[in-house]
Amino acid sequence: MRARTWFTTISAVAAFAVVASGCGVSADDNASGGASTGPLKGLRILVPNSPGSGYDTTARAAAKAMQDAKLTDTVEVFNTAGAGGTVGLQRLANEKGKEDILMQMGLGVVGAVFTNKSKATLQDTVPIAKLIAEAEAIVVPKDSPYTSLDQLVAAWKADPRKVPVGGASNSGGPDHLTPMLLAKAVGVQPKEVTYVPYDGGGELLTAILGKKVAFAATGIGEVAEQAKSGDVKILAVTSEKPVEGVDAPTLKSLNVDLVFTNWRGIVAPPGLPDEKKKQFVELLTKMHESEQWKTTLTKQGWTDAFQTGDEFKSFLTSENDRVAGVLRELGLVA
Repeated sequence: MRARTWFTTISAVAAFAVVASGCGVSADDNASGGASTGPLKGLRILVPNSPGSGYDTTARAAAKAMQDAKLTDTVEVFNTAGAGGTVGLQRLANEKGKEDILMQMGLGVVGAVFTNKSKATLQDTVPIAKLIAEAEAIVVPKDSPYTSLDQLVAAWKADPRKVPVGGASNSGGPDHLTPMLLAKAVGVQPKEVTYVPYDGGGELLTAILGKKVAFAATGIGEVAEQAKSGDVKILAVTSEKPVEGVDAPTLKSLNVDLVFTNWRGIVAPPGLPDEKKKQFVELLTKMHESEQWKTTLTKQGWTDAFQTGDEFKSFLTSENDRVAGVLRELGLVA
């Protein structure tokens, strides 16, 4: 397939969150900080998306790893969905100075800040850690007329508006940016793309299976099991190299010069004391080093992309600038 060259890497990823039954890290026995004497207690994790979404799935997988590793005690996970994650972001900003709450976030929140003109920004938060990266999948239902990316692109180029694409991101999120960048790479005008956003991976999967969209762009973890069972077919993945355990070529191997990687991470509210920040970094570092988390990475097909503290803060700044540039280039923001 001949494609117009467009190479963009918006890399890495991360996530964290926890089940209501508990999790942990070697930390003090209370939520306010202190000497490392036992599992962390009283932690709340805000997921700025719906249950079953990529954020939620990653968070609960991380929670289980932490719980199995006996790193924390009870952790409350709760969802505050809306506006691509910016409703949750504003909620976190309103928790200024609180020492018992973290928020899972990722690339989708970065983009949503721009497209939703959010008053709260990630620059208002305290970066704690970036954990994982995840490739996006270009996926169709099992009985789709498109059995290869070439066939899909041919139909898309012939009449973009008759080949709608779904995603579990609002404008500016990874599932939205992926088809927009793909369109640009293969010669389709991004402004002609019909993009249909869904509230989380569960709703998107229902739309794919119900043929509400011609194809979808979503995280590998959202559709890997369905691909193995034959309910959907992954036509390509957006990573640099093939994803282990996923029977699908990379876009680059199909002559589409596009690499795109989603990422997810953890931030804390503004005004967090330095000592508490250090404690949270230690918590996620211990989780990252656990065998339970390593097993989770393999099972989910996620790439380890661990960064903490100031390194993650620098990454967030660069991603903010990068996403702003991509959105402007695609004509999605002024």
